[in-house]
Amino acid sequence: MAQVALHCPTLRTVAAEDQTTILRLLVERRGDLAGERTRILNRLHGLLRDLVPGGAPTDLTAAKAAALLRRVRPVTATDACRLKLARDLLSDLRRVDARLKANTVQIRDTLAATGSTLTQVHGLGVIVAAKLLGHVGDIGRFPSQDHFASYTATAPLDASSGNQQRHRLNTGGNRQLNAALHTIAICQARDPGPGRHYYLRKLSEGKTPAEARRALKRRLANVIYRRILADQRRHQPAAA
Repeated sequence: MAQVALHCPTLRTVAAEDQTTILRLLVERRGDLAGERTRILNRLHGLLRDLVPGGAPTDLTAAKAAALLRRVRPVTATDACRLKLARDLLSDLRRVDARLKANTVQIRDTLAATGSTLTQVHGLGVIVAAKLLGHVGDIGRFPSQDHFASYTATAPLDASSGNQQRHRLNTGGNRQLNAALHTIAICQARDPGPGRHYYLRKLSEGKTPAEARRALKRRLANVIYRRILADQRRHQPAAA
């Protein structure tokens, strides 16, 4: 390892953990809470299907579940057991919802402390911005926007053969960053603005909707790279 470090001056310099590490921890915690909430809702749906004629709506919330359970009048001991379990799950759902709300506040405050301007990009909210910064960390570890695009799996892979020039979808890279860029691309392709104009132009060139979205994701990777780099450079003198 010492030999490698001696002969590879381009290796990333070790730096102290900062707000981006906190953002990554908070975003990962949010993912765990969201997964737990989904599991609770699925179990609650199963019980309500047996307790309420027609079951519960697909957009079930704690308030809607509580309203349904207040109307349940169990006739058998089995239904009474179902009702008790459903109430327990409702308590779990309220607890997780409260933790998700607190997590959102923590993420918003931490993101504000970084001074990031990512949320100024259309389709990029607080949670997605936190995910981007948390997984990117120090943008300086990417020598160029092309390296960043490769890391986010938005750069297509060359699959040419002979005189046939073609590319295939990149399924590697950081899938969390790729998913975040996909979310932004969906919003920009749908809403009026430069992103939609670019998307429509790619469609007019004969690309499929999926290919046009991938082209937009590649373009967005450059936008995100340049903005994070500019934010980091702007705050470096103050940090020094």
